[in-house]
Amino acid sequence: MNKRDIIYKAIDALKVETNFKADYHLDNINDDIATITFNLNEQQVKFQAEIRIEVKTYQIEALENKARVNPNFIIIAEHIYPAVKNKLRELGIAYMDTEGNIFIKHEKLFVLIQGNKKKDKENKTVTTNRAFTKTGLKTVFYLLLNPNAIAYTYRTLAGVTNVALGNVKHIIDGLKDAGYVLNKDEKKLMLTNKRELLERWIDGYKETLKPSLEIGKYKHNEQIEKDIEYNFNDNQITIGGEYAAELVTEYLKAAQFTLYTDMPKLDTMRALKLIPDNNGSLVIYKKFWKNEFFNIKNLNLAPLLLIYADLMITNDPRCKETALKIYNKYLKNEFE
Repeated sequence: MNKRDIIYKAIDALKVETNFKADYHLDNINDDIATITFNLNEQQVKFQAEIRIEVKTYQIEALENKARVNPNFIIIAEHIYPAVKNKLRELGIAYMDTEGNIFIKHEKLFVLIQGNKKKDKENKTVTTNRAFTKTGLKTVFYLLLNPNAIAYTYRTLAGVTNVALGNVKHIIDGLKDAGYVLNKDEKKLMLTNKRELLERWIDGYKETLKPSLEIGKYKHNEQIEKDIEYNFNDNQITIGGEYAAELVTEYLKAAQFTLYTDMPKLDTMRALKLIPDNNGSLVIYKKFWKNEFFNIKNLNLAPLLLIYADLMITNDPRCKETALKIYNKYLKNEFE
């Protein structure tokens, strides 16, 4: 569902549930943004709307910042998770979705409709978008790192991502359906709505991809850090997460240690003399990308985009603060 469909269906659902009317105007440059005017109980209220496919918990902080700057801010989405709606109401952030749910608390105006769900018939027709399966997420990650690769042939893209050729077309079609790929001309494609695609990738990475990559949890000690520094400069073992952020920013003191490797599990354990520990602060994951990495102090770190994602999916405010520092310094120009 594209952004125009989302806002249209949200307004149409509002009309069904109430006698309220609304008009909207999409931004000419960025179709994530719209101006929406509500005619509610003989009052006319204008809001600046941000349109998304869905809203998840980790995105609330950014929405709160926007609502703080602009009290007439509303988030409009195809789907908003119940826990997120509860938090948005708690923070006084207006929202509406395509299911007819809405919350507005504005001066003397208060509107709350909740509990509506998609009809069973609609739910039965929903199919999985192949761009956000485990395989698709690996390909999307490569495209986020290399936006111009969207112009590659399917065969070339399959080669650089190590994804089966037959899957690539389905993944690109999925990105088109979700509104993240446009035809630049008759033959060339281009990525669009990259910031939202990044956020949706982070959702999929957290829920689908990352859990499938875990090799094991281990006891951490400083000798492991020294072993990585002196023995693994060839990208066999790549530093990610909080430890990578500590090295990049010199701001965060890592409490959890994340490593990515393409070495066999037993070889990794022998090389780093690892002791398994279900509660250990060192977690090792299978590396899911090829050659991209960020080099600092002669150490190979995971791509900055992955470091950012690993920080954002934690519940630690200091990690998220550090993620914002990395985003603003290294990623913002690419995604905004």
